[in-house]
Amino acid sequence: MAILNYTTKIDPIKTISEIQQCLVKHGARKIITDFDSSGLAVGVTFHVELDGQAVYFALPCNWQGVLLAMQKDKKIPRSNCTAAQAQRTGWRIVKDWIEAQMAIVEAGLASVPEVMLPYALLTDGQTMYQRMKSDRTLLLG
Repeated sequence: MAILNYTTKIDPIKTISEIQQCLVKHGARKIITDFDSSGLAVGVTFHVELDGQAVYFALPCNWQGVLLAMQKDKKIPRSNCTAAQAQRTGWRIVKDWIEAQMAIVEAGLASVPEVMLPYALLTDGQTMYQRMKSDRTLLLG
């Protein structure tokens, strides 16, 4: 099976707008789109309230990783293996993932902070996942 959304023509900015709408619907506030030095969108940062306190989350879109995966996938035409297509594809995948997580929230299976926990920003600017990866003592087992 080829990478999800590899044929999308939807501009990343439109997809980010859809992501923002979904997050706002589920309680997100102060949503910021993060750009790299080239002006490419690379992430979305937002916060939600948890017991009256703002909890910040940083969702990345690693389009370079998407491009590498597309280049390795023999089912994807080489003409689709471009940086621009990887950006469009990456953002659509992020949007689909967020929608799936919000379906879990809407079903009452978890809260927004629970499903977004790996992306929670800590006081030092790392995400929870980055901290756990660098400090193995935080992992069980």
